Formats: sequence, structure tokens, C-alpha cells
Amino acid sequence: MLQQTRAQAVIPYYEKFLARFPDMAALAAASESEVLTLWSGLGYYSRARNLRAAAQRATAAGGFPADYAGIRALPGIGDYTAAAVASIAFGLPYAVLDGNVLRVVERVRNDAADIASPRTRERFREIAQSWLDASTPEASAPDPSSPGAFNQALMELGATVCLPKKPMCLLCPVAACCRARELGTAAQLPVKLRKTAPVKIEGVLLVVRRGHRILFRRREPDERRMAGFWDLPGPQDLPGARTGTPYGVFRHSITHHRYRFTVLAAKARSPGAGYGWFTPPELAGIPLSTTARKALRLTLFTSCDSFVKPCG
Repeated sequence: MLQQTRAQAVIPYYEKFLARFPDMAALAAASESEVLTLWSGLGYYSRARNLRAAAQRATAAGGFPADYAGIRALPGIGDYTAAAVASIAFGLPYAVLDGNVLRVVERVRNDAADIASPRTRERFREIAQSWLDASTPEASAPDPSSPGAFNQALMELGATVCLPKKPMCLLCPVAACCRARELGTAAQLPVKLRKTAPVKIEGVLLVVRRGHRILFRRREPDERRMAGFWDLPGPQDLPGARTGTPYGVFRHSITHHRYRFTVLAAKARSPGAGYGWFTPPELAGIPLSTTARKALRLTLFTSCDSFVKPCG
């Protein structure tokens, strides 16, 4: 949940998610719709789908894998997560490489390479691995907590001391061996050269009411964005719809895409399969898109308060 999402936003979702799925078997047995409903509002929903798929695969195999290769092979698990789980949960000597660790490596080495480059990231991973290997005591029975403690310390150093814009070099416990501090270049590092230009997209969402119910469209499984979620329809979904009162405009960002949605009241015939009419209380039990939540906040339908807030 913490990937690309602030801890403050994650905590209530995390607590509610664990209350419903206290173990791997409970998550594996859940429907995708239920998992997405509890994730609704966090964004990046492939994380939720992969988490459920990983639980299903591990459960079918008889338990969670205890080796790096097995962890790395689970759906949604990349090098960073595999190294973190392997080192922290199982004491295996695999160095993590997240944004914080990249910054520490670049400054300690005073290396102005582009951290967006895959080649640079792989080289920095090898450097972090060499630090981890050097930190492991040479003994017949090495301390199994050492790799996990080392990785967490390095990530924490980047998160709290070796900050992106104002590194706190006077408080840094590794200042004596930091080349960037020595040469006065810490503020210019790290270097990230590749920036994807934002893509601006205009859209329209329609609020169609029938009494106390509102019409929603379920996104198809083959749709790239928000597959399986319920969203407000657009004019392209309801040919012949008559639009009325403009409720307002809101903005929404997904990676480098910048959406600008206009929300309109509308009248339309029931379009049939793939659509559903929901009352406000019912929306708390379905995976509802963030764009629908934002759009409904603009409407004058005051009873929407019960379903536009994440996590019920």
C-alpha cells in the first residue's frame, strides 16, 4: 500500500484491510471485487490485484516462499520488495534499492550518474550489496537480523537525514565517508535527467439520476484504467443523453497524465448490461473509482456525503 502512496493516507486502509483479511488464506479466498472495494481510493489498483494473486499462488503452494527467487516470482513483486521481504522477514543477504537508498549511494560516492537510468540503478544496487556484504560479520553463525537491520537503517537514513533538497549533513552518521559532503556537492545530487512530459486530457462525466439512485458504468476487464471498477458514464457511453446543469470541474492525475473532467447532470435511458443504478448506501459496498468520488463531491446531492469518502 505504501508504494506511491503517503503513509498518512495508507493507515486507515491498512487497518481495515487487515481486519477483513487477517491472513493469507482469507485474502486468497476473497473475490476481486471485495478486495478492490477495500482498496478503493488508494489508486494503482494493480497492486491490489497482484496482492490477491500472490496470496492465491502462495496458498496453493502450501505457504509463503522463504527464498529470494520464490518471493521474486510472486505476482507484483519486484527486486525492491523481494529484497526487503527476504532480508527483513528471513534474514537473507539481499540489499534493497529504493529512492532513499539511491540518494544515499549517489551522495556517498559523489556519483552524478542519472538515477533514472536502468544501468545506473543496477550499478548502485551492486554498491549497496557490497556495503551489506561488508556489514555482515564473518562468523560460523552470522546474525540473521543483520541484513534486515542494515536495509532498514539505510532506507531510514535517506528518509530522515539524507533528504532530497536539504540534506542534514551535520547530523549524518556516515558524514565522514561521504564524498558529496566533503566536496560540497550534496545539494546537487541526485541527478535525474529523464522526465516524461505531462499529457493533458479533457473529459466529461455524466450524473444521471432516477429518484435516489445514480447510474454507473462498470469498466470492462480489458480497459487499461480501473478495470472492474464502477465509474460515472461519459457522453460516449450514453449516446443521445441530454445534458443539463454543469456541476463543476475537477482535476485528476495518474502518473504523467493530467485529466480535467467536467461534470454534468444528464438524462438518459437505461443502457442495459454493464450498467447499474445505486443508492448512496449501496456505493460503500462496491469498488468505486476515484474520479466518480471526486465528481459526486461537486454535485448538489447532499446525501452523497455517505459514499464519496474513502473507506466508508
